Amino acid sequence: MLSVRNLCKSFSGPREKTVLRDISFDLAASDFVAVMGESGIGKSTLLNLIAGLDRADSGQVLFEGSDLCALDDDALTLLRRRHMGFIFQAFHVLPYLTVEQNVALPLALNGTAGAKMRSRVAAVLEGVKLGDRGKSLPRELSGGEMQRVAIARALAHQPRLVFADEPTGNLDPESARDVLGLLRGCAKGEGAAVILVTHSSAAASTADRTYVLTQSGLRPA
Repeated sequence: MLSVRNLCKSFSGPREKTVLRDISFDLAASDFVAVMGESGIGKSTLLNLIAGLDRADSGQVLFEGSDLCALDDDALTLLRRRHMGFIFQAFHVLPYLTVEQNVALPLALNGTAGAKMRSRVAAVLEGVKLGDRGKSLPRELSGGEMQRVAIARALAHQPRLVFADEPTGNLDPESARDVLGLLRGCAKGEGAAVILVTHSSAAASTADRTYVLTQSGLRPA
């Protein structure tokens, strides 16, 4: 489904810095992979390049046969909206919307409405064990519950690829285990591939396989 080939990225400045060097790996449907590495090594940059949020200096990102590096910004925006989901450490749950409304956002952006939208929102909230919290506002939720809302939102439109950038960084160990278990279970059930970026070896241990990002490249753990 996803093939990353010889991806390189540098940032210019007083001293040019090469962040990613010759990165290559493959991802199949329903794969759950973790990427570990030191702070500042380029893990989030790698996610941004794969998602088309930033441009590589060289290399290819092939998503279901399409080279994302060759698409213009409008095409990339449409592809992300339809086929990708994002989960972040800081949740990014909109505080003035209910849980249901937060989860419905990607569906609305893709033109889903009415009974079909309500049915899908209800199903995905049940999947993350928040079926009874749909009318709640984020301020009424725990950190673990807000991260579950973020998972539900990321999966609502049934994306092919999900990016999880330090999704347990703001959670206590018990909540982190619960969230990772739900993410893995829901993604596998939906057939989505997941790339998990994490500092935590415990979080990485939930993945099907783990890569370590270093200054010299990406290697299997």
